[in-house]
Amino acid sequence: MSFQQGLSGLNAASKNLDVIGHNVANSSTTGFKSSRTEFAEMVASAVVTSTGANSGIGVNVQTVSQQFLQGAINETGNSLDLAINGDGFFRVNLTDGTQAYTRAGNFQLDKAGNMVTADGASVMGYPIDPLTGLTSSTTLEAIKFPTGQPIPAKQSTQVTALLNLNARAANAAGDATATPPVPATPRATYGTSLEVYDSQGMPTPVTMYFEKAAGNTWNVYNSLDAAAAPVGQLVFDGAGKLVSGSPMAMTVASTNPNANGVNPVTNLNLTLDLSGVTQSVSDFSVSKLNHDGYAAGELNGITIGADGTIMANYSNGVTRAESQLALAKFSNSQGLAAIGGNNWVATGDSGPPVLGSAKSGSFGALVSGALESSNVDLTAELVNMMTAQRAYQANAQTIKTQDQVFSTLVNLR
Repeated sequence: MSFQQGLSGLNAASKNLDVIGHNVANSSTTGFKSSRTEFAEMVASAVVTSTGANSGIGVNVQTVSQQFLQGAINETGNSLDLAINGDGFFRVNLTDGTQAYTRAGNFQLDKAGNMVTADGASVMGYPIDPLTGLTSSTTLEAIKFPTGQPIPAKQSTQVTALLNLNARAANAAGDATATPPVPATPRATYGTSLEVYDSQGMPTPVTMYFEKAAGNTWNVYNSLDAAAAPVGQLVFDGAGKLVSGSPMAMTVASTNPNANGVNPVTNLNLTLDLSGVTQSVSDFSVSKLNHDGYAAGELNGITIGADGTIMANYSNGVTRAESQLALAKFSNSQGLAAIGGNNWVATGDSGPPVLGSAKSGSFGALVSGALESSNVDLTAELVNMMTAQRAYQANAQTIKTQDQVFSTLVNLR
C-alpha cells in the first residue's frame, strides 16, 4: 500500500470540484454549456498480483466533457436578443479577426450600425440584395445597418391598380340623337390618383382617368386635356374579365422643384399593372393603388424571423430584408475549444463547421426577443458538489491511515 492512490484521488476530486464550481458560477450566463468530469482507473502494468491482475494505483481525470444540452429559452422583449432552439451556433468574428462560435444571442448595434456581441465581436450573416430580395448562400459578411444615414430613395417604376369599372356606364362621347339626348360624360367622372416618387424621392402625382368607348372598351388617360391622347385601352369580355390592355406604359413628368440643369430629374417611365381591373354592374370603386418606389428613410427598428432573416423597418414605411443570420454546426460539438466570453473555436476534434441558415436541414429555429439560459442544473450541481466533497475527505482519510500504518512500522522495536 502507498500514498499514490490517495493522492490521485485528492487530485481528481479537486479537479471535479473545480468543474462543478465553474458550472455553478456560470449558472446565469447566457448560452453557457455545463461540463462534466470523467474519471478513469490507473493501473501499474509492471506490478502483477498472485492472481495475474495488474495492481490499481488510483484514478485520473480522463476528460472534462462539455454538455451541449438545450438551455431554457426565456423571453426578453428585446428584438435583437436571439435564442437558438435546436442545433447550431452563431458565427462571429472576434475583434482580433478570430472566427468563433457562440450560443449567446444577446446582440446589439454599435454606433456604426454593426450588429455585435456584448464584447464587440461582429455577427456574421448572408447579405440580401434589398432590391431583388436574393441572398448569397456562400458569402458571409458582418451584418451592418444604415443607422448613420438614410437609405436612398427609389424611383417608382410600376403602379398596380385594383378597381372596378361600371358596366352600365354610357359611352363617354354621349349620344345627341337619342331621345332624350345622352350628354357626354366628363373625363373626371371615373378617375383616381396616387403619388409616386422620382429619383430624388420627391412625390409626384399620377392620375388615371377611364372613359367608356364602344362596347366593353375603356380608354385610359393621364390628363384632363381634351386634346390629350389615351395612354392605352382596356378591353373586357362579356363576363367583365380583362382580356387586353395590361400592362400599360405611362410617362409622367416630375414636379420636383429641385430639377435643373445641374441636378436634373428625369421623367418617370411607369408600367401600369391593370390586370386586376374588372368591369361589372356596380359602381366605380378603387380597391387598391400602390407602387414600388419610396422616399429616403431612417432606420426605425429591426425584426428577425425564425429562419434568421433580418427585416429592417424604415421611417418611409419600407420594410425590407437586409441579411440572414448564419448558423454553424459540427460533427462533434464536444470537440470545440472554449476560449471564454461565451465563445468556442473549432478544433481538429470538432471537425470543420458546416454553415447554413436557421430552419434549414437539421439547424434549429431562431426565437426573436428571447435568450437561451445556461443549461446548468443547480440542484444536480449541489448534489455533485457534496459527492465530490465526500470523495475528497475519504481520499484524505486513506492518506492519513497510510501515514499511521507507516508510523507503526517505524516505531516497531
